[in-house]
Amino acid sequence: MAALVIAEHDNAHLKGSTLNTVTAAAQCGGDVHILVAGQNVGAVAEAAAQIAGVAKVLVADAAQFADGLAENVAEQALALASNYSHILAPATAYGKNILPRVAARLDVAQISEITKVVSPDTFERPIYAGNAIATVQSADPVKVITVRTTGFDAAAQGGSAQVETITAVGDAGKSSFVSREVAKSDRPELTAAKVIVSGGRGMGSGEAFKVLEPLADRLGAAMGASRAAVDAGFVPNDWQVGQTGKVVAPQLYIAVGISGAIQHLAGMKDSKTIVAINKDPEAPIFQVADYGLAGDLFEIVPQLVKELG
Repeated sequence: MAALVIAEHDNAHLKGSTLNTVTAAAQCGGDVHILVAGQNVGAVAEAAAQIAGVAKVLVADAAQFADGLAENVAEQALALASNYSHILAPATAYGKNILPRVAARLDVAQISEITKVVSPDTFERPIYAGNAIATVQSADPVKVITVRTTGFDAAAQGGSAQVETITAVGDAGKSSFVSREVAKSDRPELTAAKVIVSGGRGMGSGEAFKVLEPLADRLGAAMGASRAAVDAGFVPNDWQVGQTGKVVAPQLYIAVGISGAIQHLAGMKDSKTIVAINKDPEAPIFQVADYGLAGDLFEIVPQLVKELG
């Protein structure tokens, strides 16, 4: 029994989500191997080999993997599937694009967004926006699994895995790369940030989000938002935290002007410490907050910044 983890990377750097996925794979039992499919990915393979608990890194280095097209990466995973009892990837846009294709071709049921490995064939995953936890047992010969990274600690460094170059599959020819628009920011990436300051509909406008910037600057935080704020056009889509946005679990999450709809809570309730600022003392967000401040955010936030200064 062995598990294959599909590494998420940008051809230069290994994404942190892969470390959490390795932890889940190790709990499935057996050896853990990592597939690095990309172009000129020597640095990524080296980083993967240094992850504790990884026995082997398989490198498929070819031009057709340069842009991470799901069809091509899925074909490479399928070429290796017969050697593994488990195939895992992070439950990010990258992993969610690849693994359903793998599961369909293997004719097995994908197990999505697991948060706990009970045994090699049994897993826990959230349902109903995280209000219930389903225990799923699979009898499929190959378990195809996406991993909710907030449910597992990142694997440690210190490994010395064998790196093996494998034969790359050909271009599937089903899709082609056109362009990529990457949002640039001096702040930490939202899903990797240790501190997040989020605003909601209570901010009132996009201009009002500037009130949060000094607080985020003081804390070295990423900026986030609720879906209501994004739908209202206050901030960009890539700021959205929640069931239909990004799932985060920072050390500190500060929710400002966010009421606490279950869809938003599903994306941040695993945060280590939650601070809520809202003028409505009955807002649902206070039920999950470790610290709550009921009052005018436009008075409280500047006072917080002053205290932190």
